[in-house]
Amino acid sequence: MATTSYSGIGRYNYKLLPLSLSSITRCPCHSSPSKALVPARPRVVKLNFVFDDRKSVLRLGRDGGLARRRVITAVARVEPEQLGELGKENANQEVNKGDKLSENEDLLSEHQQKASQLRKRIVFGLGIGISVGGVVLAGGWIFTAFMAAAVFVGAREYFDLVRSHGITAGMTPPPRYVSRVCSIICAVMPIITLYFGQIDISVTFAAFVVAMALLLQRGNPRFAQLSSTMFGLFYCGYLPSFWVKLRCGLAAPALNTRIGASWPILLGGQAHWTIGLVACLISISSIIAADTYAFLGGKTFGRTPLTSISPKKTWEGTITGLGGCVATSIILSKIFCWPTSLISAIAFGVLNFFGSVFGDLTESMIKRDAGVKDSGSLIPGHGGILDRVDSYIFTGALAYSFVKYFLPLYGV
Repeated sequence: MATTSYSGIGRYNYKLLPLSLSSITRCPCHSSPSKALVPARPRVVKLNFVFDDRKSVLRLGRDGGLARRRVITAVARVEPEQLGELGKENANQEVNKGDKLSENEDLLSEHQQKASQLRKRIVFGLGIGISVGGVVLAGGWIFTAFMAAAVFVGAREYFDLVRSHGITAGMTPPPRYVSRVCSIICAVMPIITLYFGQIDISVTFAAFVVAMALLLQRGNPRFAQLSSTMFGLFYCGYLPSFWVKLRCGLAAPALNTRIGASWPILLGGQAHWTIGLVACLISISSIIAADTYAFLGGKTFGRTPLTSISPKKTWEGTITGLGGCVATSIILSKIFCWPTSLISAIAFGVLNFFGSVFGDLTESMIKRDAGVKDSGSLIPGHGGILDRVDSYIFTGALAYSFVKYFLPLYGV
């Protein structure tokens, strides 16, 4: 009967040398036994060979996981034609054990990576939330400067996506100098909105200048260059500027709550607690609630895909997110005493939800065509700026239109 031999090794590194079955199964009484393993370093180490014709056993140190697999696999595969049926079966068992060990180690490593990624998302998410909350409360030029910086980075990420290999395979991207100029124009739009109140003329003039630069460039101008650039001005500059109009433009005091009536003088006094501030707080909180409830609902109940643009989104998660968004809008409306009616609070929540969903899907469509997972890597665990603010891009314009025109018009 063939005998399979295995070696018990401590915490040392060894070079595996070619050996035959006869050399590793040779009886110790022979005069010149062959060496199976040689230390990688010049150390004197005792090697204990274990012979067992019924059960294959290999004992290694705690740190010898990788060595264990290699030794088992190498020894088990040495001259299999000489092992016999029982030897082959034992060798296959040991190989399978090595494969299972490798799978377990891979699963453990993957679990650790997911846990580390989750911790990063939570830590940086809380930091971003606190920072944004302070900026929204500050308002004025602090809020506008923050918006301008975010818009600039988001515009750069957008034009990088437009120039990515996935999109350029089917279209001609705008020249690099045009992308940079458009990013600067987008960053200036929130500042113009703050100081002039309107941005329509400025956006029209900027779009005209950019269009002329594209049409008069050397070579062969393409419509794809014009369309992607015009959409970039609209998506990255014009739409985010509505948040400045919402926060800083709606300056009517909202003193129906104890918070507004007792707002500290050091933070601006009662005049600082405005309709625009309350609307921003409700809208941002509703969007956060929509994303959170949609994620939890999709993980728990998600079965039916919502759209092929974003396969991970489900109808069950979307409905759960809608409920969380509307509930948050109603609760905050009772706390802030604005809007005054239940119908208005529900409508505001629904509007915020649809704005966030379609903003998210729009950015997902751009990333899918670009062939990337994240728009950037600026925020650890979250991706780029566009990955974090995609739900807010359309929502600012919808919220401003609701507060500015819908509420006064219908009086609800």
